[in-house]
Amino acid sequence: MDSFDIAIIGAGPGGYVCAFRAAQLGLKAALIEKRPALGGTCLNVGCIPTKALLQLSEHYAWAAHHAAASGIKLAGVELDLAALLQKKDAVVQKLVGGVAQLAKARKITVLTGHATLTSATTIAISPVAGAAGPGPDSPSPATEISARNIVLATGSAPSELSFLPFDGKTVISSDQAIGLDAVPKRLVVVGGGAIGLELASVWARLGSEVSIVEFLPKIAANYDDDVVRLLSRLLVKQGLKIEVNARVTGLKSPGSTPAVLTAEREGKTMEFPADKILVSVGRRPVTENLGLEKAGVQLDEKKRIKVDDHLRTTAPGIWAIGDVVAGPMLAHKAEEDGAAVAEWIAGRAGHVDWNLVPAIIYTDPELAGVGLGEDGAKAKGLDVRVGKFPFAANGRAIAADAADGFVKIIADAKTDLILGAQIIGRGASELIAEVVTHMEYGGSAEDLGRTIHAHPTLSEAVKEAGLAVGKNALHAL
Repeated sequence: MDSFDIAIIGAGPGGYVCAFRAAQLGLKAALIEKRPALGGTCLNVGCIPTKALLQLSEHYAWAAHHAAASGIKLAGVELDLAALLQKKDAVVQKLVGGVAQLAKARKITVLTGHATLTSATTIAISPVAGAAGPGPDSPSPATEISARNIVLATGSAPSELSFLPFDGKTVISSDQAIGLDAVPKRLVVVGGGAIGLELASVWARLGSEVSIVEFLPKIAANYDDDVVRLLSRLLVKQGLKIEVNARVTGLKSPGSTPAVLTAEREGKTMEFPADKILVSVGRRPVTENLGLEKAGVQLDEKKRIKVDDHLRTTAPGIWAIGDVVAGPMLAHKAEEDGAAVAEWIAGRAGHVDWNLVPAIIYTDPELAGVGLGEDGAKAKGLDVRVGKFPFAANGRAIAADAADGFVKIIADAKTDLILGAQIIGRGASELIAEVVTHMEYGGSAEDLGRTIHAHPTLSEAVKEAGLAVGKNALHAL
């Protein structure tokens, strides 16, 4: 039986980063993955293919509908969906191949198969039908390894509605929505969170009639009301239909073409004809069929793995990271978890500040947030000051036809400590990193506002929002 210092089950961003950091620290590491490729959901069917589709669909929409307004006349713009999907797949393959190369270069043992804990220190690995291993270390037939430390990084899967199960044809998950072989005439998206909004944007740009059906009073529920109002208005302008406070009840005449999704609002029935129905109501941790009970690993009431503040489970020597533990199900959070666990195992001082995990929705414009929003801070009874600066007053944004949106900084009224930020606008996913950096060292809004920014850049709006907390914005009243 091969023995390792650390064995990681799951090779998504959390798992492979954990393995990479462990190897850097001199630990003998094994990385076990049931998919035929490394990278987990994020690289294979999540973050990366979705962002590729968003970028490609944005190019198409601009060429088809907006180029002429910029003085660029394009005749006969046509969509080649097959070529677009091939480009998306090429992006995925390049990245998953890169992860495999890094694992090989770091001498990490990569095993392909389904992992099951047989004790707190041993793992049985059985081959998965049709899954050729990404490396020569894959077991065939079933094998068993031992490890002084085991890290559970099995990620998450799309949540399913009991009355609206996935069939992979009409009712689909995000996994299928990134590879449709034709643009659906009518797409209904159940759920107005990040995944639903992003995929709704992709297919709307490519020509689908898209309706978003959301149970809550607003889409993008974790963002402030003023941010969501603007996003909703802009998405409607782009052709999406948004129905909030609508409770989905099921399908009318299942198997019909088109299908008809039914919902209720204020006692009235709503019907949505659809060629495809994307159910995007969240994700669930993948914790089943892992043999957790044999190793003494306990779950909480939401079927997440119980961990302490160092991500140790209830079983000595077993750790858990990423989507299988409490916290936001985000790849960058999982990465930080993985690096910290490797450092703790190696006797180093690992660190993660889970209060400073930024969240992004990659629509156009993008939404980005970190820490407390204005609405959340006030709901907690905190005395705050808010600085707000519009991209309509930013030179680079105007030149780039990206004037929609604003930056908002929330700071403590007495100390000026930055408590959070929300950004809606082009490039918000990049701009939020600066605010996270200032918050990491306990920076103030004045620190942010006095940081020199190059001109002309979109980032100047972040500086101005910092100044606006103290009513000192220079380029807006």
